[in-house]
Amino acid sequence: MIYFDHNATTPLDEGVLEAMLPFLRTCYGNPSSLYRQGRLTRSAIDNAREQIASLVDAPASQIIFTSGGTEANNLALATLAPHDKLAVCSTEHPSVTESANSLQKKSIKLSRINVDSHGLIAQKELDQLINNPPNLASIMLANNETGVIQDLAAITQQLRASNIKIHTDAVQALGKIPVSFKQLAVHLMSLSSHKIYGPKGCGALIYEKGLKINPMIIGGGQEHEYRAGTENVAAIVGFGKAAEIAKDNLTTRTTHILTLRKQLEIELKTIANISIFAHDSERLPNTVLFGMPEVDGEMLLMKLDQKGYAVSSGSACASGGKEPSPSLIAMGIEPILAKSAIRISLGLGNTQKEISSFIQLLKSLVYQA
Repeated sequence: MIYFDHNATTPLDEGVLEAMLPFLRTCYGNPSSLYRQGRLTRSAIDNAREQIASLVDAPASQIIFTSGGTEANNLALATLAPHDKLAVCSTEHPSVTESANSLQKKSIKLSRINVDSHGLIAQKELDQLINNPPNLASIMLANNETGVIQDLAAITQQLRASNIKIHTDAVQALGKIPVSFKQLAVHLMSLSSHKIYGPKGCGALIYEKGLKINPMIIGGGQEHEYRAGTENVAAIVGFGKAAEIAKDNLTTRTTHILTLRKQLEIELKTIANISIFAHDSERLPNTVLFGMPEVDGEMLLMKLDQKGYAVSSGSACASGGKEPSPSLIAMGIEPILAKSAIRISLGLGNTQKEISSFIQLLKSLVYQA
């Protein structure tokens, strides 16, 4: 199989697996225990916290480990009090939009932040937000489908001046572009392990010191009493190691996948009537979302799967439905074209040869149809 769906998940790095194995076999102590086995696992968690903090330029003491990006996003929005105002970008991940919709049913006032045809938040939208300020605005750093990167540092500067708190889902940006909690100046940032060649089932929420966090899981003092439950030590260790490797190799990784993305886009443009969504926007170096009129995206996906190519029709957490991508609809893309969308998200193991063979197959399938 040729794997082109790294925004859904990434394979586990061998170095990460090696770091995890002792905590799956011999170092099995409960991190809350005071004896030696417990102290060893507690030290491993603390080390992982430092490794992640180093990758994102954040204080280690302000990192809360979670079960993944979805829980981190839910926990971030749970900082709101009853009758607070929440503004959510129209191209957010389902773990933000669904959480926001649920909070709206519980007295939170919800509004949407629109994007333009390039997938970006225009100044007029920020002006409207500032004129009617929410308590919290949730704006994804890099979109998981289009790869569009928001100018979040500039946005945050304006919103902070109006005392608006900002949460960002940085799950897709992590390990692909430089991410700095300090420079972005957000109040809350969500991360996930399995997007950076770490294990599934582990994520983190970073919070600004002094911000009130409302725990969703209670019954223990773990994670500064913000997230009860015995820690998933092996996964946390794996997340930390993946973060360390990502930091050490960020430049070489970015160069490799950007080279592949450029080749992919050049070859895609040889296909008639193809649209590369948000082509002129700054995007993640590994992500290409494209569509063709009168082509069913899910049907094409299945045909590619039968030929040994793993691609996506959008967000893995929203796939399986018949509706077009909300992100593309928010950008003003016609529903029939949006439903044709195929996402290619490249990774470290992909090659130029794989891209060329993919294009040849794609042409045969499209022209055959």
